[in-house]
Amino acid sequence: MKRTRLVFSGSGGQGVITAAILLGEAAVIHEGINAVQSQSYGAAARGGATRSDIILADDEIYFPVVTQPNIVVCLTQEAYNSFAPEVIPGGILLSDTRSVQTTRNVDARQIELPMYAAVMEEIGKPIVFNICVLGALIGIADLVRSESVLKAIKERVPTEYIELNTRAFNIGLGLGLPFRR
Repeated sequence: MKRTRLVFSGSGGQGVITAAILLGEAAVIHEGINAVQSQSYGAAARGGATRSDIILADDEIYFPVVTQPNIVVCLTQEAYNSFAPEVIPGGILLSDTRSVQTTRNVDARQIELPMYAAVMEEIGKPIVFNICVLGALIGIADLVRSESVLKAIKERVPTEYIELNTRAFNIGLGLGLPFRR
């Protein structure tokens, strides 16, 4: 695996940080890939800007700050407006069609998916939207095996919510796979 720098962005309460942590745990614990993850919050606990950065690499990670991310995930318009310009040329910019209207002309693959709508239609509970987003990302970008993420979910999520999260992940995976190159 080459070094991959990611930014997950949205608002507090959307599970942006949880998604990044699950990706990092899947990489480190189940695939032996090095990972670092950091997070920042806006002033408000819920609804404020939230960002989680993660770096995945086979080799040592000496500088744990994401600059020029290969992948940017935006779950709100504010996040899109703030972080879309950071994606490197040729990178991936993933957003949800419900909350983000893509307007910027960036030199990246802009992938807009109805992730929130799919979760609400199939599951009816927005609490697992972030896991659907993570599934879509894994479908699009060959970062880690989906089995590794599902193992991380089983280890981190309370037992009574594993099936719900697994369903959400698989919904996202199905949305993302057609965009894999």
